[in-house]
Amino acid sequence: MIESHPFEPFMPEGARLLMLGTFPPAEKRWSMPFYYPNFTNDMWRIVGLCFFGDKQHFVADDGRHYRLEELKSFLSRQGIALYDTCTRIIRTKNTASDKDLQVVEQTDVAALLRRLPACATIVTAGQLATSLCAAQFGVGEPRVGESVAFCFEGRPMRLFRMPSSSRAYPLSVEKKAEFYRQVFLG
Repeated sequence: MIESHPFEPFMPEGARLLMLGTFPPAEKRWSMPFYYPNFTNDMWRIVGLCFFGDKQHFVADDGRHYRLEELKSFLSRQGIALYDTCTRIIRTKNTASDKDLQVVEQTDVAALLRRLPACATIVTAGQLATSLCAAQFGVGEPRVGESVAFCFEGRPMRLFRMPSSSRAYPLSVEKKAEFYRQVFLG
């Protein structure tokens, strides 16, 4: 069964950074209707560590959800846009793992950048997102924690590859945050 992306791109006015994953998990795994919705995914803990020194910063009082409106407001103030590199996929197994996704339609990342005139940085979370994005712009894939420079329609850009925020990726949330900190705060 072909799945279409369940979310609209999150594109705050004046966004300077576009963060791209691959594709959201199945809805039954969501703790909220937004990016990185699986509560066991570390992305919002990474952001909490980077900006507030607290991996629980965005965790709701019930300990099972995130404070979505606070998160959206924070991302807007920080100029962080979100979407994914796949618009349509087929899950070959019933998982959210990139290795179990068959890409049916890639996201037109160039079209997203045209909507974000202040954006000079793309951050990909994970291998497949990095591969798909790098191929669209004809650039080499950076190693984890590194970036490549390229030009998009006369605009200087950098593509950063960050570790996957999935718990399956073999790094602690604190180590992952060290990588992301360089892009968010560097």
